[in-house]
Amino acid sequence: MTTVIDADGNVLGRLCTSVAKKILNGEEVVVVNAEKAIVTGNKEDILAQYKQKKDRGKVIHGPFYPRRADLILKRTVRGMLPWDKPKGRDAYRLLKVYVGVPKEFDAAEKVKLMGATNLSRDRYVTLSEVSEHLGSKVR
Repeated sequence: MTTVIDADGNVLGRLCTSVAKKILNGEEVVVVNAEKAIVTGNKEDILAQYKQKKDRGKVIHGPFYPRRADLILKRTVRGMLPWDKPKGRDAYRLLKVYVGVPKEFDAAEKVKLMGATNLSRDRYVTLSEVSEHLGSKVR
């Protein structure tokens, strides 16, 4: 069974912990609207942290950090998995992340994670703003 999760308005870390638990239990998870997930905090600090992560790697040797919003979300989930074990790598293959909503998931029932929303969101940045700051051409 495939679970389709709408990331619109969800806090990135809370969303990714829920997704990591689901895929570790063997569920296939599809996350849509990845660019609308939010990162709470001071805008300048968040953008500086993501810029530092991207600039950390060498062009040839890495570590490579993504610029696109869907790949940033996927990389955040990867950090919550036991990546060095086969169990974590197999779970990671069960995750699909999309910018926007593809036609194949248009009619599907989308789940909103209630534990991943933040009611006091006065200071936040969306993943689309982060990816735009990092130089992504996908919006």
